[in-house]
Amino acid sequence: MVAEKYISSEELLKHNKPGDLWISIQGKVYNVSDWAKVHPGGDAPFLLMAGHDVTDAFIAYHPGTAWAYLEPLFTGFHLEGFQVSEVSKDYRRLAAEFSKQGLFEKKGHVTMYSLISVFIMMFIVVYGVVKSESVLVHLGCAMILGMLWIQSAYVGHDSGHSNVMSSRGFNKLAQILSGNCLTGISIAWWKWTHNAHHISCNSLDHDPDLQHIPVFAVSVNFFRSLTSHFYGRKLKFDSLARFFVSYQHFTFYPVMCVARVNLFVQTLLLLFSTRKVPDRALNIMGILVFWTWFPLLVSYLPNWPERFMFVLASFAVTSLQHIQFCLNHFSANVYVGKPIGNDWFEKQTSGTLDISCSSWMDWFFGGLQFQLEHHLFPRMPRCQLRKISPIVVELCKKHNLPYRSLSFWDANVRTIRTLRTAALQARDLTNPVPKNLLWEAVNTHG
Repeated sequence: MVAEKYISSEELLKHNKPGDLWISIQGKVYNVSDWAKVHPGGDAPFLLMAGHDVTDAFIAYHPGTAWAYLEPLFTGFHLEGFQVSEVSKDYRRLAAEFSKQGLFEKKGHVTMYSLISVFIMMFIVVYGVVKSESVLVHLGCAMILGMLWIQSAYVGHDSGHSNVMSSRGFNKLAQILSGNCLTGISIAWWKWTHNAHHISCNSLDHDPDLQHIPVFAVSVNFFRSLTSHFYGRKLKFDSLARFFVSYQHFTFYPVMCVARVNLFVQTLLLLFSTRKVPDRALNIMGILVFWTWFPLLVSYLPNWPERFMFVLASFAVTSLQHIQFCLNHFSANVYVGKPIGNDWFEKQTSGTLDISCSSWMDWFFGGLQFQLEHHLFPRMPRCQLRKISPIVVELCKKHNLPYRSLSFWDANVRTIRTLRTAALQARDLTNPVPKNLLWEAVNTHG
């Protein structure tokens, strides 16, 4: 019998750079340096968590069939002194129990109903724009288009996390159709940023969903011009950023009304960058479909004022979704640094906030009002999240971990309060950065 070889945590931590990526899963050490290049979820999870035990994250993101892919990557080493926390033990038991119950596979008919509603809304929008000359009808169509985009985005989100169709091919088609073709937002961009967000939930320097300098800052830590390890650049807190952040609690909702423009820009920046993008051509084709039908639809409106109204109204409706995503994280706990694999459960509870609502509103929030449940079990179909919520609540109570669930109104109040706190601190900083003329003009008299 061959004696097992061991490696210390300190030695494992040295293998955390591109081209030299090692991880531990249940105490066995794997070299994922080459696998990271072809990993379906991209290389971001490995770059963030290499050098640590990542068992909980692996369980969260992968079905049981994924374990078979690990053996060829085994280095022959085991992690010295490997131990599992009580929280992790309970989390893994819970994941195994949900798997036995088939909850990850019981998807219901949510996707079918969502797609049907999307195409019905599309028909109404096109018919109303083309056949009617009423300004009010056109305004109503714009609002319906906004709701179409919201529901389509939920389908893209669901299909991005797990198979919602009968095969991987149809699932990819659902992603491209619901994301690129209908909303103009690339599923490739979404996967790139969203996987990093889930892994590094509310890390100020690693989670792209919190990195909105110069417009927003949810923490005074951004005032130190943190380096974004996701984007690979410094988030400069200069005089312009200070000006915007100082009034962010006033500008939050107006910015959300046009936040979609930023998503369009981010999509184009990624697809036409030198970065390796999976299915780049397919994503670009999908984006071209959107930028064909949407401008064509708008061109059927009789004049430019109505066209402007139509675009702005449709964007403003989608602000409800952008606001929701901010509520889920902006006022939760934040930290600086990489996530550590052995506190997976704790990091997810710390960085998320649920929105409480009646079950009939689940369609409106796309299941993501159960944000903690979704972060703990990202492969869980949205129709099962309400069912598992009480179980997650009890587990949080058992381990004295936060479980925050607020009404939509209270979550808004808490988020604005967080933004206001940072805004006031931005105004009162000692050793201020050089101020521009706009800053001087507005703040001369306090």
